[in-house]
Amino acid sequence: MKYSLLVGSVLAVMASGSAMANMDLAKAKNCMACHSVDTKIVGPAYKDVAKKYSGDKTAEAKLVQKVLKGGTGVWGPIPMPANAQVTEAEAKTLVKWILSTK
Repeated sequence: MKYSLLVGSVLAVMASGSAMANMDLAKAKNCMACHSVDTKIVGPAYKDVAKKYSGDKTAEAKLVQKVLKGGTGVWGPIPMPANAQVTEAEAKTLVKWILSTK
């Protein structure tokens, strides 16, 4: 019993640490200037993005390109600018995190 509690606690800390690391990446890459996890700012809340793309097997690839190249029209008339300071690997990390925020 004690062992399973310890393992569960370690896994929870690891998961939250990963989530915090990705939040830190989003802050460092200036994503949080227009987005938040829970509420719409200029762009949609990440939880809303995760909900919209839930079950879409092509979502990750589409959203990585959206982060890298920008886009408009999906969430309203305000365009999302391309983020030149984000590498493709960082965009993949961010998108995986965003899609996990359900």
